[in-house]
Amino acid sequence: MPSHFVFVSGPTGFIGRGLVLRLIERGHQVRGLVRAGSEARLPAVCRPVLGDALDAASFADRVPPADTFVHLVGTAHPAPWKEREFRSVDLVSAQAAVAAARNAGVGHFVYVSVAQPAPVMKAYLRVRAECEQYISSPGLNATVLRPWYVLGPGRLWPLALLPLYWMAEQLEATRGGAQRLGLLWREDMIGALVWAVENPVRGVRLLDVPAIRKLGNAQ
Repeated sequence: MPSHFVFVSGPTGFIGRGLVLRLIERGHQVRGLVRAGSEARLPAVCRPVLGDALDAASFADRVPPADTFVHLVGTAHPAPWKEREFRSVDLVSAQAAVAAARNAGVGHFVYVSVAQPAPVMKAYLRVRAECEQYISSPGLNATVLRPWYVLGPGRLWPLALLPLYWMAEQLEATRGGAQRLGLLWREDMIGALVWAVENPVRGVRLLDVPAIRKLGNAQ
């Protein structure tokens, strides 16, 4: 397996920290973008890059020699009333990440979006769709993951919905939606992200919930 040089924005978050550790365990070199004062939250084996995820100029010159850029920055605990934050953080950070990746000649961009279509969180879906369009428009080679809800420490309440998911999957009329909006574990996401890093693509590749679960279980 060839080693990759990976630049990660959002390396200290719910998924980012575990991803950084897994990538390093598998022999990849990783740099993590953090704000000044947050360096201690990074795993010690990850090299910190100080900068502002909303401002490409603050970190773009330190993306090289990365061949892969993983963008995980986004609004914490998305909710319908956070549309302004979706636009000022999720969209702006994605634009900054794409600009920095293009400037560095990064060969593969990896982005965590959201399952679409969905009956709720319209503002969030709208902004994430804009981010996806922005990523694909410059001709970047990219993998876009589309999870719905990711379970993990402090995020277990949706487990109460599992009986409803099971019933929905038994009916042909609701099976597709139940699978597309299925629940994932954080380890599923980390495994699928590692797979994406280690298997770069030409063009744009979309990974939905069933694909993420399958790839996560295979790692």
